[in-house]
Amino acid sequence: MFVKAGLLSLLLLVASRLLGVLRETALAATFGTSGMADVVILMLTLPDWLAGVLAGGALAYVLVPQWAKQPVAQQNVTQNRVAMRLLWVSLGMVVAMCIAPAQLGALLVPGVSPALQGAARQAVVWSALALPAAMLAGLWATRLQYERDFVGLYSANLVVNVVLIFALVLAGTLGAERSTGPILGVFLLVAVCLRLLWQGWRLRRVRHASLPPAPAVPVVLPGWRIWLWAVLGAGLPLTLPFVARTLASTGGEGALATFNYAWKLVELPLVLAIQLVASLAFPAIAQAHARQAPIGGADSAPMACAVRNALVLCWTLACAAAAALLVGASAITTLLFGWGGMEPAALVQVTAWGVVGAWSLLPQALLAVALVVLATVGRMRFGVLAYALALAVLLLAGGTGRTGGAELMWALNLGFLVAALVAWAAVGASALQLWVPVRGLLAPLAALGTVAVLERWLIPMDVLALPALGMRAFHAAVLILSAASAMFVIAFSWFSGAALRQALRS
Repeated sequence: MFVKAGLLSLLLLVASRLLGVLRETALAATFGTSGMADVVILMLTLPDWLAGVLAGGALAYVLVPQWAKQPVAQQNVTQNRVAMRLLWVSLGMVVAMCIAPAQLGALLVPGVSPALQGAARQAVVWSALALPAAMLAGLWATRLQYERDFVGLYSANLVVNVVLIFALVLAGTLGAERSTGPILGVFLLVAVCLRLLWQGWRLRRVRHASLPPAPAVPVVLPGWRIWLWAVLGAGLPLTLPFVARTLASTGGEGALATFNYAWKLVELPLVLAIQLVASLAFPAIAQAHARQAPIGGADSAPMACAVRNALVLCWTLACAAAAALLVGASAITTLLFGWGGMEPAALVQVTAWGVVGAWSLLPQALLAVALVVLATVGRMRFGVLAYALALAVLLLAGGTGRTGGAELMWALNLGFLVAALVAWAAVGASALQLWVPVRGLLAPLAALGTVAVLERWLIPMDVLALPALGMRAFHAAVLILSAASAMFVIAFSWFSGAALRQALRS
């Protein structure tokens, strides 16, 4: 299931995420952890975040099952109706954002200085102008996903990232901070429009399918309750790091950017390993559930096997990625963000926050598989509850003044842990006994614990105090140790039992 997944789709997904990291590298090199970096991050991420919360995953939850029951002509009618509603909603949001850009800027980047408040207002306006195209792109991405056009789906973000990387490099070359906002704003609009053109070209075959007269194509869109649950289920996971980043901004200029860079250290293995494995496991778990008997019955083995395999693989990869970050965070941070305008003290802070955030990979691995199971058995409302509790933990930390980067990372860790426990509790005790391979989970955890104990001995704490000539060799050695730590976790799990081997063979 996992090894046999589409290689081209995987490569495009990896390329898209790596270009996303390269975009952050270009941003760090140009703006470092300055107040302008906070403003630019807001501008470049707000449109896609809003579209992701309101449309991205929610559209997939609602429309993919709907389209599965319709012929192509009805699918097109449904798509057009949803597109019109999204455009009206986004235009209303554009008006609201343009009416109150100062208030939104102060809310989303509370640590910005008075001198940059004008730039924050401009960032909100440019983000608002890009929002309709971002919302429509979410719909077209959902249709590409349904049509299994993974080339069109994953390469669309390549277009955006290439344009924005060029824009950031250009802004760094010009060096005129007062003109940075308009330059990046124009390129942001170009990027989202080019993405739409690319998606539209990929969809040209289904878009031109013949349409029968309207009376012959009765289309009823799902009710508002379905949309509400879908928006909550898809939007809450995206909201957690966004809210944490905003809370971090209360620490002053540059805190938002620092937290953003630190979270990128966690996000890359989360998306490319844990969430990818959970997504690939979804069809196998769904098919096993469709033909299984009640839990504990004679025919429940396929479902138990599919869940165990996904859980072992996600957990092992999470432990391996956490081990790699614990050992190699300093070198990885320097490699990704130690360019241009980044100060050594900022790199130390990004490293420290990223190390704390690495521990969130473990509960997020448990949560990713639990959400797949809950979606399969029709209990997704418990997944929404789980993420709502995680958000409550984060807001509680912010409300009590714990807005330091490390404190917010620990709040995220705790929130994800609470969410994972709630999600697995919703699966049911009888299922847990069959589906959770305790021994298969303890082996990589023990290996990670060993790495964590040895980490302080392996890596000197004051790494940036080394002589300049020794830094490259030192970081190269740290990267090798980081990779070796991840391989140690995987190898220990491989030789400790058959659980990982069975998961990879399935």
